[in-house]
Amino acid sequence: APWCGHCKALAPEYAKAAKRLVEQGSKIKLAKVDATQEGPLAEQHGVRGYPTLKFYRKGVAIDYTGGRQADDIITWVNKKTGPPAKPLATAEEVKEFTESNNVAIVGFFKDAESEGAKAFLETGNAIDDQVFGIVSDEALFGEFEAEDGKVVLFKKFDEGKNVFEGELTSKALTDFVAAFSLPLVVDFNQETAQKIFGGDIKSHLLLFLSKEAGHFDKYLEGIQEPAKKFRGQVLFVTINADENDHERILEFFGMKKEDVPAMRIIKLEQDMAKFKPENPDLDGANVLEFVTAFVDGKLKRHLMSQDLPEDWDKEPVKVLVGTNFAEVAFDKSKHVLVEFYAPWCGHCKQLAPIYDK
Repeated sequence: APWCGHCKALAPEYAKAAKRLVEQGSKIKLAKVDATQEGPLAEQHGVRGYPTLKFYRKGVAIDYTGGRQADDIITWVNKKTGPPAKPLATAEEVKEFTESNNVAIVGFFKDAESEGAKAFLETGNAIDDQVFGIVSDEALFGEFEAEDGKVVLFKKFDEGKNVFEGELTSKALTDFVAAFSLPLVVDFNQETAQKIFGGDIKSHLLLFLSKEAGHFDKYLEGIQEPAKKFRGQVLFVTINADENDHERILEFFGMKKEDVPAMRIIKLEQDMAKFKPENPDLDGANVLEFVTAFVDGKLKRHLMSQDLPEDWDKEPVKVLVGTNFAEVAFDKSKHVLVEFYAPWCGHCKQLAPIYDK
């Protein structure tokens, strides 16, 4: 839709992806439909929001699940039409493959029919947002410090590469890619949002910082070690509170810009459970203690709540907030009728004197 902000943000990346596919000689074509002008067509294809991307492969529609940057789009459509892993026959091909992608996973297998190779290809087929390559020429293994049966994740950040260790199964390799394909500490922005919230790691430590106040320079180095310790379990994410677009995230946690620097943990798979540290300091030792307590299951969920009024128990109708609700409403020694109301609601205002009476 021409008026849609997310569509406007996607447009230049979509055009860039289309141009690069043409330059690569790809047969894949990118197209667009103005759904505000083609309403019946959009409805026929199940469009419910904007932007919606669908990939039509041999006439069959597939919902697009990739990111919204040009690289993400190209990787996704290529994975949907090509082999799960690109064969790499020469050292030059391996170098070009690893250097032209921000993250590239390469398997070194003499026997493409081995169990390890099959697990590698199965993983490559299942992961749409990363590129996989496979090397079968044993003469190339040594040049890349690899050996038969090894999988290496090459990347342009942090350590530069990671070598998979352990039993090579599709599940283990998927976890490995999820843990090491993102930076140790990820900065939240439009490019990374999809990979952060759509990824396999559902527990996130969110660090609310201000670049203007110098918080990134002050705290980032100290949280590297805790981030390494919990890699694969908890994703460490920085959020620049100076950005106007990030105000909603602060509000979601009941915070204001004045509360920065601060940290919270959110567990996406359990009804967006939030956790707040007792000690707000962001030094490495306190961050480590906070995340350790979370992983060990020793933290209680943080429920956003109004302050409990001193006279909450004074009137016949008691005032309940987050901090005293369970104690009163779930008291097994009595029956409790609770009214959930909104101060601005006309029907609530009409009920108030009757409820008090």
